[in-house]
Amino acid sequence: MHCIRIAETGVRFSHGPQILTLAHGKVLEYDQLMSRYPSEIIQKARDLREAGETYGEIRQHLELLIPKSTLSEWCKDVKLPTSYARRIADLNLNNLNKGRLIAHEINKIKREEFFKGLELKNLPTSLKIKNSETAKIALAMLCLGEARKYTPKGGTFSLGSSDPRIIIIFLELLKICFNFNLEKVRCTVQCRADQDTKKLEAYWQNATKVPKRLFYKARIDPRTIGKPTKKKNYKGVLKIDYFDTKVHLELESLAQLIYNFLNKATKGR
Repeated sequence: MHCIRIAETGVRFSHGPQILTLAHGKVLEYDQLMSRYPSEIIQKARDLREAGETYGEIRQHLELLIPKSTLSEWCKDVKLPTSYARRIADLNLNNLNKGRLIAHEINKIKREEFFKGLELKNLPTSLKIKNSETAKIALAMLCLGEARKYTPKGGTFSLGSSDPRIIIIFLELLKICFNFNLEKVRCTVQCRADQDTKKLEAYWQNATKVPKRLFYKARIDPRTIGKPTKKKNYKGVLKIDYFDTKVHLELESLAQLIYNFLNKATKGR
């Protein structure tokens, strides 16, 4: 409803063909739309409301942009059907679900854009791994966390993981940093009792490109006998032995030096 409210004294205000004169201390309201809707429209709106339609649906039905406040005034004494409350609850729930789906898609797009931004930001840094000095630092940190530690009593330089990415990074960094010798590599699949060792060996041979002749016999964990594997995509653990003690000691030395530097910097703060 479009109304003109004027609260000034002794003012003449003109709006189209209408001239409004204000008396002292009076407030005048003028409804410009009052005469624009025929009684048939008003009655039709009331009938639709009585049938349980919402104000939005009534506007669509009548194909008129009638303000909801006007519809409310027309229908204020209309008795709604008993099913109306349930229908409104269902509509609200449906709108809520639509809103959630829209929000989910928006968040999905935002996540994709976020991760794409991270890739673009980190791509130049990742390419620095081709530098042997940078690669050696990365390999030393990997071995500090994942590889077997050197002991004078013996033991090989080895690393094991169920994540093929870690295995591949380990082997490729060895190739970048040192005079890598594939013949010094030995692989062992460690798995559960109900797994097919032949299939697992084939999987790891394909992932690492290490030939079958450099694979030891698979080792089955006896503690898993009678216990089914729950993770369908679990491919066991691949243990890599690299028979080069000098490489092992060099990487452990570098890791210790990096630790010493960072530890000293921390104490100096």
